[in-house]
Amino acid sequence: MARAARFLFGVLAYFFFFAVFLYLIGFVSNELVPRSIGVGPASGFFPALIVDLLLVSLFGIQHSIMARPSFKAMLTKYWPDAIERSLYVAMSALALYLLFRFWLPIPAMVWLVEDATLRTLIWTVAGLGWGVVLLSTFLINHFELFGLRQIWSDWTGKEMPDQIFRQPLFYKLVRHPIYTGFLLAFWATPDMSVGHLVFSVSMTLYVFVGIRYEETDLRANLGEAYETYSQQVGKVIPGLGKAR
Repeated sequence: MARAARFLFGVLAYFFFFAVFLYLIGFVSNELVPRSIGVGPASGFFPALIVDLLLVSLFGIQHSIMARPSFKAMLTKYWPDAIERSLYVAMSALALYLLFRFWLPIPAMVWLVEDATLRTLIWTVAGLGWGVVLLSTFLINHFELFGLRQIWSDWTGKEMPDQIFRQPLFYKLVRHPIYTGFLLAFWATPDMSVGHLVFSVSMTLYVFVGIRYEETDLRANLGEAYETYSQQVGKVIPGLGKAR
């Protein structure tokens, strides 16, 4: 019974996150969703700025703290190891949901591209960014990244295989192509409002802070192989951000 409950929790956490990811695309692009980065309750500039920064900070803090090995070690004393990743996925989705729900638009425009051809080109870049994000998760291991492999191993009674260092496709160009895709998607917009700028800047800052902690963990887990890799490949832009 407990194993079935863990399996169900992992599956629900995955689909919850995937639904939130799809909503994130609409949220950032101001398309197809009722509440987005530019559509929501009216508010003054400073209240909106404070609320929006707090929402991004909530996501960043949750996302970073729950990913740390020390937190995982503490959590798994009280929470089943098989669904530790699923809990992380579910809480990340919840943090994003709260951001969507309570985000306050700041509608003043920073730039507005009116040329139809240029708008299409910019939206194409944004679409490529989202595509890079999704494809990159499959290049490493989509199902392990989102907890499904763990619950399947738990269900079948098999041990999880050891982590193996690989450099498929995008990972030959940058160390963090998922973040590269997000940055493209966040910044490539023909309609950059102040609210969108706040979102893009704060998320970009979080990305580079998160990379620092993530790479510390990767070096601890993968050792010299990752150290050599970091000296040869840039962080999120090809050729830039190589470790010394």
